[in-house]
Amino acid sequence: MHQKTRNIRPQQLAGVQPGRYSGFRQISDEVTMKKMKNEKEMVKKAIEEGMKYGENRGVVEFEATDSQEAKIEYIYRLLVHDNVIQPIPEDQISQKAMKHKLAIWASKLK
Repeated sequence: MHQKTRNIRPQQLAGVQPGRYSGFRQISDEVTMKKMKNEKEMVKKAIEEGMKYGENRGVVEFEATDSQEAKIEYIYRLLVHDNVIQPIPEDQISQKAMKHKLAIWASKLK
């Protein structure tokens, strides 16, 4: 049976001690992402397809010396700019979040 989650405001948690049962679920500032089974392969595919997308558009030429992190960030920002994918909130952007978002995008490609 699934419990229905409630929106809880921080002021409602005043006085609640961490680690003690309070009837509320653990609240974290971090957004958790469900890892895909084949996420590594999808990230590789996303980089390949994203590089082709950017080069075909004529906005970038990737070098062999470009790091994977730089490619991921550029491809992510290009796809967001072109409204191909939804952006991640600025305060939650990380390399891991961008990889995950690109992996989801690549999994939907034919």
